[in-house]
Amino acid sequence: MNALVFCDLTDVDSYLGAVRFERAVALHSILTGQGIEVQYRAFSPASSTPVDGAVKAAKVTGIDLNIDDIIPAVTDDAWRLATWALAQGAGMQRDFVHQLWRAHFLEGADLGDPLVLTGRAALAGLDLTLAEEVLAEVEFVGEVVQQRETAQSLGATVAPFIVVDGVHTIVGLQSQDQYVAALRSISETAS
Repeated sequence: MNALVFCDLTDVDSYLGAVRFERAVALHSILTGQGIEVQYRAFSPASSTPVDGAVKAAKVTGIDLNIDDIIPAVTDDAWRLATWALAQGAGMQRDFVHQLWRAHFLEGADLGDPLVLTGRAALAGLDLTLAEEVLAEVEFVGEVVQQRETAQSLGATVAPFIVVDGVHTIVGLQSQDQYVAALRSISETAS
């Protein structure tokens, strides 16, 4: 199975939903022996939970948020690097995206700053020099635009918007148990 997680790097619902979904994927894999490859795609949701209202949900998920230091940012370059990171491997992309969420939601870093982006790429195990080259060029601009257009064409309005095996959708921030149940149902349907 594979899952495309359409999300935003500065949206708290995207962050919490992705973490819960990844945990559900791990649990599903343990219970069924069926692996699920997770990839991230750029998406700009129409609305989301205000960050200060998400603190309780974050604590339930086991995530700390430092809402006082969050810096609003345009994430086009971050998504270009995330798309490049995927070409290095889905695990590399996941690690990079999580570095960005940590930087944004916990450390108050500016995701529009190229130094933050390349530093986080290096922390995720990506080649720093290549990351700098990707940002210096206009690589992956079209791919990021296409990701957002794909989300729109699928009718996505809230994040995360998850597409499993190109057919099944799981929409919005849910509990880990709800994600596990959805994956079980999709797996049973595919059998």
